[in-house]
Amino acid sequence: MRMTGAEALIKSLEKEGVDVIFGYPGGVVLPIYDALYDCKTIRHVLVRHEQCAGHAADAYARATGKVGVCLVTSGPGATNLVTGLANAWMDSVPMVAITGQVATAVLGTDAFQEADITGITLPITKHNYLIKDVNQLPTVIRQAFELARSGRPGPVLIDMPSDMSKAEIDFKYPEDFTIPGYKPVYKGHAKQIKEAAKLLTRAEKPIIYAGGGIIKSEAWKELKDLAEIIEAPVTTTLMGKGAFPDEHPLSLRMLGMHGTRYANYAIMDSDLILAVGVRFDDRVTGKISAFAPHATIIHIDVDPAEISKNVVAHVPIVGDAKTVLKDLTAAVNKIEKPYADKTRWHAMINEWKKKYPLHYHQDGQIRPEYVVETISKLTKDKDTVITTGVGQNQMWAAQFYSCNTPRGFISSGGLGTMGFGLPAAVGAQIGRPDAVVVDIDGDGSIQMVSQELATVAANKLPIIIAILNNGYLGMVRQWQELFYNHRYSQVDLNVGTPDFIKLADAYGLKGVRVTQVEDVEGVLKKAIEAREPVLIDFMVAREENVFPMVAPGTSIDEMLGGIPGAAISQMIDEQEEEEKDETYPVGTRGK
Repeated sequence: MRMTGAEALIKSLEKEGVDVIFGYPGGVVLPIYDALYDCKTIRHVLVRHEQCAGHAADAYARATGKVGVCLVTSGPGATNLVTGLANAWMDSVPMVAITGQVATAVLGTDAFQEADITGITLPITKHNYLIKDVNQLPTVIRQAFELARSGRPGPVLIDMPSDMSKAEIDFKYPEDFTIPGYKPVYKGHAKQIKEAAKLLTRAEKPIIYAGGGIIKSEAWKELKDLAEIIEAPVTTTLMGKGAFPDEHPLSLRMLGMHGTRYANYAIMDSDLILAVGVRFDDRVTGKISAFAPHATIIHIDVDPAEISKNVVAHVPIVGDAKTVLKDLTAAVNKIEKPYADKTRWHAMINEWKKKYPLHYHQDGQIRPEYVVETISKLTKDKDTVITTGVGQNQMWAAQFYSCNTPRGFISSGGLGTMGFGLPAAVGAQIGRPDAVVVDIDGDGSIQMVSQELATVAANKLPIIIAILNNGYLGMVRQWQELFYNHRYSQVDLNVGTPDFIKLADAYGLKGVRVTQVEDVEGVLKKAIEAREPVLIDFMVAREENVFPMVAPGTSIDEMLGGIPGAAISQMIDEQEEEEKDETYPVGTRGK
């Protein structure tokens, strides 16, 4: 079929099964938008800022497991997309971004709205392409989608000069293709798997540390099966939340800087860590030289560059999490029982859970933790997706929302992008229209992207936007309180912050302000049942902090706060009792 490059682009996207594009038009992409005008199979969602096109495509991918797609124009359109690409890169999200570019004849001349977007995004994309021959376009699209979703997923950018959109091509979509030099390893090394199985069955204090790689590879069943067979407690990263049910008896919930005390204590005391789909980032490890000093490390990851990058793996296994966990479980099942007795290990962990539960004060003020806990309770039996902004709101959501299904919690991890929550909710709701989508956001974070309320209104998306409004840039204020002697520099948002209810009304959305703790549950329940867009402004305690917290530069078992009053009085005596017990090695808890 003879067609233009723009038409070939749209036809190629159809061949890849694309059903939605998040975008914003501009001069050099007009041929593409004109071709899209006649397309009946692809929905276009007009965002109000290009960065949000990236975040919406990102969350669409996380919520559905498909490749997210976004389309923007050249120059500032493309550079506005950079944060969205960097976010997807850091969190390994499959995404294809299409940017317009000036005509090939004027490339490099500083033409109007020209930017070297392939050069700019080289460090934050899995690969990128500049189309200089329109006949290459179908193959490039085919390669881009394969690269985005295979191996370690990530964003791929295609830069499309305007003359390439207008040039004609004899269109034929490639069935067979190769990507030179690209061959991800999915099958783990048999000898390493056998060794790992032997170690897992012999360990007295094993722990599984699971990350976003479990969700990317859809390995949640294999993870649960293995954990139950070897009776190993499981802790997840922020990106791994939902990979293992938070309410499972073996769950330790999240670890790290704002993880649970019992998760951090357990990983520091363990004798073996099975790390799957994780990268041992600094928010998890704390002071890296002090991390898990007693543990043998088994590290499974599809990206060989991640293994031993931060923490040395004693048993490295390169491969897809789903494939390797399935083979590892089979290898474990071949080993004759009984496995090592873990009775004392579970008893110790259960004691930590009793002594150090996640908790908050209940004194008549609206506590942000209570809001999140109530959202968790009211959506427990529903198909739900939680998105978050970044800051205290994100950590309270991670701590107090019980996520028991994969793809149910979407947040900006590696980049920590303020403003992620609202456009992410847009992408998640469009990807899963029947789900209850709740954006748990902060009054600082949402102001980065509040124009996307227009996208919510225009598309009649039944998103619940729950703002935990404390009138501060809360996480920055918390650090200033704890480490800068309460010197609150440029964090007070009370002056100049809009009335969010009036802002919602300006966009034609319903807005509700909650000032009394007894109204929290009723307002949320009504919003969930209504299935319409609603913004809820929760006026929460202004100087509430996120605890536990690991101070920068310290070991992850050296946590600030997060100890209920009754536990504090017992802690010293019980640590002394642990020191006396020489029948069982206690690691750092006995120091």
